[in-house]
Amino acid sequence: MASLYLSTGCTPRASMSPNANPSTTPVSSNPKPFFRELQQKVPVKIDVSKAIKKASQRLVDAFVDSTFQFIDQPLLPSRGNFAPVDEIGEAVRITNIEGEIPEDFPEGVYIRNGSNPQFGALHSAVSFLGRSSNIWVEGEGMLHALYFSKEPNTATWAISYNNRYIRSDTFVLEKARQKPCFIPAVEGDSPAILAAYILNLLRFGMVNKVISNTSVFEHAGKICAVAESHMPQEIDVSNLDTGSNWDVDGAWDRPFTAHPKRAPVSGELVIFGIDAKKPFLVLGVVSADGKRLKHKVDLQLDRCTLCHDIGVTGKYNIIMDIPLTIDMKRVVKGGPLIKFEKDSYSRIGVMPRYGSADSVKWFDVEQFCAFHIINCFECGDEVVVIGFRTADSVIPGPKMGVDEFQQFSRVFKSTAAKKQCSENGIHDRFFPRLHEWRLNMKTGGATGRYLTGFDFSAEFPVINDHYTGIYNNYAYGQVGQSKASSICVPAKFGGFAKFYLNEQVEKDGLIKVEQHKLGRNQFCSGATFVPRLTGSDEDDGWIISFVHDEENNTSQVYIIDASKFGSDPVAKITLPQRVPYGFHGTFISRAT
Repeated sequence: MASLYLSTGCTPRASMSPNANPSTTPVSSNPKPFFRELQQKVPVKIDVSKAIKKASQRLVDAFVDSTFQFIDQPLLPSRGNFAPVDEIGEAVRITNIEGEIPEDFPEGVYIRNGSNPQFGALHSAVSFLGRSSNIWVEGEGMLHALYFSKEPNTATWAISYNNRYIRSDTFVLEKARQKPCFIPAVEGDSPAILAAYILNLLRFGMVNKVISNTSVFEHAGKICAVAESHMPQEIDVSNLDTGSNWDVDGAWDRPFTAHPKRAPVSGELVIFGIDAKKPFLVLGVVSADGKRLKHKVDLQLDRCTLCHDIGVTGKYNIIMDIPLTIDMKRVVKGGPLIKFEKDSYSRIGVMPRYGSADSVKWFDVEQFCAFHIINCFECGDEVVVIGFRTADSVIPGPKMGVDEFQQFSRVFKSTAAKKQCSENGIHDRFFPRLHEWRLNMKTGGATGRYLTGFDFSAEFPVINDHYTGIYNNYAYGQVGQSKASSICVPAKFGGFAKFYLNEQVEKDGLIKVEQHKLGRNQFCSGATFVPRLTGSDEDDGWIISFVHDEENNTSQVYIIDASKFGSDPVAKITLPQRVPYGFHGTFISRAT
C-alpha cells in the first residue's frame, strides 16, 4: 500500500557515528528526500490510497445527493399492515391468551422474518437518468419472535414476544447516515439501473444492500436469517442480536438460498447460491455438524435463473431451472433486469448428492414458474417433485408504466373467473396451484399434473420437516384471499389449507383439501408446522402462524391442531403490538 511520510527535521543523529563531524560526514549518492528525513520529528503517516478513496467517496456521495431524489413509495389503505413497525425493545411477557397452549407443545421459539423498511417505506430514486425502484420483496429484515417456556417445577407456560431488525453492515451504515443511501437497482429505467449498479459499487463495494428478510433456518445449532441475495447472518435467538455471516468456515463466498434443505438420514444441509454473473448457480453440501463444506460445484448454467428453492431426496438434489432470469446484458440493451422469458425453456434437474455438472439429468417440462417446492421423494424409477406452479411470475412486479393494482387484480380473480379461464383453455398467468412432476430416471420421460383446481390459490407451503426428502401424506399452505388481494400487492392470505397428497377426489382426480378459514379481514403470514415431540403420526402437531385483524388492528399468534384442522384454534395469543405481514417462519424447539 502506498504511503507518504511527512517529517520536519534533518537526518536523525542516531544514524551518525558518535565521533563523526557533521560537516565532514560523507553524503550519500542517493540522498533521502527532505520529507523523509524529518519523519522522526513529525511521525505523521498518511495512507495515500485510503485518502484518495475517501475523497473519491465524498465526491461520489455529493454527486448522488445532488442528482438522485429518494421518494417514498405510496402505501394505500389496503396495504396498512405492510407498513413497518418500530422495535419493541426488550422482550414483553404475554398474558392475553384465549384458549390453552397444549401441555405437550414443545418449548422453543416461533420466529418469522419479513420486510420492514428502515426509513418507513420502500423507495424510488429519480434522476435525469430516469427512475429505479425497490420491488415489493425488498426492505430490511425484521424478526418477530414468540418464546414458549414453562415455569420451573410447574406446568405453567411463560410466553414472551420480541422483535428486532437484522443489523447487517448496510443496515448499520444507513442508520448512521439517517437516510436511505443505496440507489434501488432492481426495477426501473435501464439507464437508472446501470447507474445504480455503478454508483452503489463505487460507494459501498456492493450493488445491493444486505436485507436478510426472507427466512430463518437452523443447522447444527446455528440460527440464521437469510435472503438469497447474500450470505446468511447468524442470530442469537435468545435476544435476536445479529452475529457474523455464516460462510461455513470461509468455504462459501457467494449468495445463499433462502430455502436450504436438510437431507434425510445424513442430516447434511444442501444449499445453493445464484448470481447475476458466472458462475450463475453453485450448489453445496454442508456437513451435518455444520463445520465444513463437503461438496461445492458450479452447475454451469448458461443463464442466471431466479431459482428460489431446492429439493432433496435420499440420493438426489433437485434443481428448478425456470425462465425467470436476471440478465445485466438485457439491461444494457434497454430491457428489465428481471424478466420471465415466456419463449424460453423450463427444466428440472436431478443430481446425485455429490455429483458434478455433467451428472445432472435434466428433464424438459412445460414452461412454468415455481418459487416453492413442497417436497421431493423417490418412487421406484421415478423422482416425484411437488410444488406450487404458475405460468408467470409476480416478481419483480408490474412493468414500468403499468398500474400495479390493475395488473395484479388479475392475479387473484374470483372463483368464477378462474373457472371461466379454465373452460376457455386460458392458463391464468399468476394463479398458484399445487402441481406434481414425475421424472423417470430410467426412460428420461417427465409427466405433470395439477393436484388442486381453481377453487383457491395457495402459497408458502410447509410440511412436517421430519418427512423432508421422503414419501409424505400431508402438506399445508396459506390460502390466498381473492378479494383482498385484488386491491393489494403483495397478496393477502385469509386462511390455511391442509393437502391430503394421496387422497384423490373421485369426481375430478384432484386431491382432498381441508381448509381452516380466518374471520373477516383477518390475514396470516409465516405459518409453519410444529411436530408433537412424542407424536408418531405425520400430522401429529400444530400449525402456528401470525394473524392480523385489520378491523381492530391487532395481531395474534394462532395455534391450530393439524389433526383437527377445521376446528377452532386451540390457542390465540394476543401480541403487544401490530406485526406486519411477512414471509417465512419456523419453530426452533429447545430440544433441537
